[in-house]
Amino acid sequence: MQITRIIDQDGKVHFASESGSTLYRIEGDLYNDFEVTDERIIPIRRLAPIVPNVIFGIGLNYAQHADEMGLDRPDCPVVFMKNPAAIQHPDAPIVLPRHMHSEQVDYEAELAVIIGRHCKNVDSKEALSYVYGYTCANDVCARDWQPFHRGGQWVKSKSFDTFCPIGPVLVTADEIPNPQILPIRGLLNGKIIQESWTGDMIFSVAEIISFLSGSTTLLPGTIILTGTPPGIGMSQTPPRYLKANDTFTVEITGIGSLQNPVREEN
Repeated sequence: MQITRIIDQDGKVHFASESGSTLYRIEGDLYNDFEVTDERIIPIRRLAPIVPNVIFGIGLNYAQHADEMGLDRPDCPVVFMKNPAAIQHPDAPIVLPRHMHSEQVDYEAELAVIIGRHCKNVDSKEALSYVYGYTCANDVCARDWQPFHRGGQWVKSKSFDTFCPIGPVLVTADEIPNPQILPIRGLLNGKIIQESWTGDMIFSVAEIISFLSGSTTLLPGTIILTGTPPGIGMSQTPPRYLKANDTFTVEITGIGSLQNPVREEN
């Protein structure tokens, strides 16, 4: 099933099941008991498909990305977190920070995993059964806030407002039984700049969930960003960071296309 979240003509927010070009309203609790009604709804605006309670990110998780950075492949998943308020909707702008200034805002096309039920101390062989679904994500970050001369602000660099676009839909796990075979692309102004497949992950989705759940409860609605393929802005020669009037697109086969324009903070 493809699940979307929209604002309708009356300004009300709904979850809906997307079938072709038709949306049917979902009634009930998305993570427990819900039904797809026969009520068709007309969207005025598409929203991020879920509102997460927490966002985990995994760094340096594509082999080719580690190679382009000249770094050793990690022995275990490298974990950071993002402020849930960083979530941004499809087609809404990525805003370049100007109050806490950054000139090195980078893009990262990623597969996002949504946890569907309480998950703790899960073996990797069972981990995918805790996945509710998948969506496209852009793990935007401010590279100039990461070096130690600014305090090594890794989480801060990832958590500015609008720095986590997701969408356009959540595809439930039954439609993606194997998340390690998905082609993934990042396009800057329509030009392919990142291109790989999820099989290049150093740690699989199942291994990531197992690691994160160790002695730690993952709640329904947890988002996990699973890493980015090669081609990020800081790896270009010269580096190519996002600037006003750019558009960045994340494409994942079987999920869809997430597009966001870029503008400066007022």
